[in-house]
Amino acid sequence: MLAAMPPTPDATAPGAAGPDREVPDRGRADACPGALRLHAADDGALARIRLPGGLLTSRQALALAEAAEALGDGELETTSRGNVQLRGLAPHCASELADRLRAVGLLPSDTHERVRNIVASPTAGLDAADGTPGSRGNADVQAWVRELDARLCASDWAAGLSGKFLFALDDGHGDVAALDADVTLIAGPDGTRLLRLGRDDHGHPVEAGREVTAVLDAARSFLAALRANGRKAWHLREVPELLPAGSVPLPAFAGAAPAVGALPGGLSVGLRFGRASAGQWRTLVAASAGELRLTPWRGAVLPGATADRLPALAAAGLRTEPGSAWERATACTGLPGCAKSLADVRTDAARALDAGAGAGAGAGPVGAVSARPPVRLPVHWSGCERRCGHPAGRWVDVLATGRGYRVTVNGTVADATDPRATSAGATSIDVTSIDVTNEEMAEAVAEARRTTK
Repeated sequence: MLAAMPPTPDATAPGAAGPDREVPDRGRADACPGALRLHAADDGALARIRLPGGLLTSRQALALAEAAEALGDGELETTSRGNVQLRGLAPHCASELADRLRAVGLLPSDTHERVRNIVASPTAGLDAADGTPGSRGNADVQAWVRELDARLCASDWAAGLSGKFLFALDDGHGDVAALDADVTLIAGPDGTRLLRLGRDDHGHPVEAGREVTAVLDAARSFLAALRANGRKAWHLREVPELLPAGSVPLPAFAGAAPAVGALPGGLSVGLRFGRASAGQWRTLVAASAGELRLTPWRGAVLPGATADRLPALAAAGLRTEPGSAWERATACTGLPGCAKSLADVRTDAARALDAGAGAGAGAGPVGAVSARPPVRLPVHWSGCERRCGHPAGRWVDVLATGRGYRVTVNGTVADATDPRATSAGATSIDVTSIDVTNEEMAEAVAEARRTTK
């Protein structure tokens, strides 16, 4: 089955719904592609395979590479939710793709496959090789992922969720909690658990042992509240008044992706714009110890993998050293894959990022445990106003105009003293935009990414 509708942009893109803007019309179903409902793009059909928690076994990962080569353009694309997209597919290959996915356990439910949107802290449970604590966090969120996925697929009501509805399971690092998911479960110290609904700045305490039940209850209550009030919405943030506010103040979330390179208990590897050829993907699998965790920051954590694998990964063109301009840099598909785009944004973005490659001074030698590199704002290149795939929080927006690009710092400024702030102590504002030519873009983007206020 092939759906010709384009993926629907998120309501939180700059210029879309916000505190002082109308909520978009949600009277129709979302058009998010899936593994069964393909999207017709200019470069062929596109399939999006949901991977709860970004979790893959090596067998599953290799099956995706084989599908990309046999059915698509030979490349795999990771998303801002840790899922995988295959592009360049023949329009009638959905049945064969589904069979391939079922054979390795990647399509457990035909009716629920688009609602299995679950992100989780990617370094949860990792320890250093000598047994000293590494990035373990406060809970085994991987077990939560598996339980939530199984119970979602077994719940008839859950099929009514939008294909954009997002669950986040945070082990206490504050990494995926910063993604502003619809329902976020946060593990605190000493066994405490908090449930965050939408973008509420307060959480609901959760009883130990009822974590996944609380998450499911929140999603079901959202659907029930919509029906009771005759409302249409895809996200909790669009109708915050329909659900009870939390009672426990939440801290600011770090929102930091794992630095690429060696981690305590594994490796972190970056993919340029989230894309990998089938050959690069196989190199990634070969470096793993049998498990891959795709991250919402378009990278992969390889639990148990050792630092001696880093040179082969780097030689394959994967990012293994922290501190480069490529850190937290993303881009939409752009031309020629998307007819709505005004530019070949990935080529232009790569040129701008490579021009700033010298900014990575201070990165350690290959194999050293990753230190946190100098902080830069995330940057996202977009070919049109939809800004598909843009990051959450504060980021540098580089928008194609047809004559060059417009560079703007967008997103949330957490400053309760700002008169434009909301009651949550944050406000969504735009810093001054600047229109630049392609030749001027690298310098303008580098300057914008250094913005601190």
